[in-house]
Amino acid sequence: MNLANYMDITKLQDVTNVKKVFFYRICGTGMGAAACLLKESGLEVAGADRMFYPPMSTYLESSGIDIFNLEDENLKDIIKGYDLIVVGNVVARQSDDARMLEELGIPFCSFPAAIGAFVLKNKKVVGVSGTHGKTTTTYFGVQLFEKLGMNPGYLIGGVMDERPPARTGEGEYFFIESDEYDSAYFEKYSKFRSYFINTLIITSLEFDHADIFESIEDIKDEFKAILPEVDEVIACSEWESIKDLKTADKSWSEYSRENVKIINVENGLSTFSMKCSQGEHTFKTNLMGMHNILNLTSIIIVALKAGKTVDEIQEGILDLKMVQRRQEVKGEFNESPIIDDFAHHPTAVTETVSAISFKYPGKKIHAYLEPGSATARSDLFQERFVDSLKDVASATIIKPMRPTTAKGQGDLDVEKLKADLDGIGVKTSIVTELDMLISLIKENSNKDSIQLVMSNSSCLGLWSSEFVKTL
Repeated sequence: MNLANYMDITKLQDVTNVKKVFFYRICGTGMGAAACLLKESGLEVAGADRMFYPPMSTYLESSGIDIFNLEDENLKDIIKGYDLIVVGNVVARQSDDARMLEELGIPFCSFPAAIGAFVLKNKKVVGVSGTHGKTTTTYFGVQLFEKLGMNPGYLIGGVMDERPPARTGEGEYFFIESDEYDSAYFEKYSKFRSYFINTLIITSLEFDHADIFESIEDIKDEFKAILPEVDEVIACSEWESIKDLKTADKSWSEYSRENVKIINVENGLSTFSMKCSQGEHTFKTNLMGMHNILNLTSIIIVALKAGKTVDEIQEGILDLKMVQRRQEVKGEFNESPIIDDFAHHPTAVTETVSAISFKYPGKKIHAYLEPGSATARSDLFQERFVDSLKDVASATIIKPMRPTTAKGQGDLDVEKLKADLDGIGVKTSIVTELDMLISLIKENSNKDSIQLVMSNSSCLGLWSSEFVKTL
């Protein structure tokens, strides 16, 4: 590995001669959003990739960014015309791509460093971190602050209706989804360490990403590294691992089920109370489920600290939208709602089932789970998946087609998972093909039931199938 031209955030923030930036593997969610942010910031931006699919390809095209194919025989000469290369995290350390980029003699960096240096350095950055809820919480913050007239910038790692995944904004605030995953093959530390975060929200903290972390202590070390650099922390105190991070020298606001209570759910609205250092208040919102209310609470605290009144905040949270694939109703079959959710970690599965129970009281929930991530495909959550699905009417497990890459873990034993769920009275099936999955959904669908599909992957192609198109 030749790092002679590598620039971390410390070096990059002092560079003044970068005018043209090339994104290598531009069509990733984070890379594409970063490219558009730099373009908005006044830089000339282009990029290259192997595959170009909507919505990212159309988003880049609409932003006026040229995209080249990695197989273009003139690509090296094209890249040499740029001042800086932003390297995507999909580029592997020992790959031909990495060697080629290192030998070009052009400065290169990760996309988190590029965003930090060229977009975030002079913003009031709200970084939304944590194992669960980062995407939706960031989106809540953006919507509320827009309704408050503050025109924030943002970067959100999800698909939202009628808006791009990133925007520089004209106001002083910038909301950014701040995950702990590493930044690039040459930068094996968390993305959020390059973001110049002022206010750090920590929604939750437990072990995940077992393909890059070996323990929860490794993840906590990433948070410990950034805490001295932030001005304040707003954290959910329900997590012992978050409590372990607290220090006396840092402004620290907390929220939890102890001081946030759902009072009533009626006519599509949740009424809840919250106690914080800014006082005790009652709000109404269209959001359902305790995890959504807790995530929203963190954003309300940010707004209160920004000097906004309770009445202003109340008006702003009454009608909030969700990111796609977060409790998203795709349609109905035989009077039964078909719901798509990104949940794939046991905690997320538990909270999603609970939220759907709140939203559809008295309905039977038929769950379809695809363990898609490296951690979910491992035996690390073997027992926890059983507990997370204990309250559903039936469970269908989509069998992983590839082994886990989690460090020191074996593969999830799907047959054992089925036997354990059957043993506690949850009728469970295992599917490997789309037709089998659709047949079970149809069989379970009636006016008294909900079909809840939980996956961070393609779900055997369900969402692009002819069946879904007819809902």
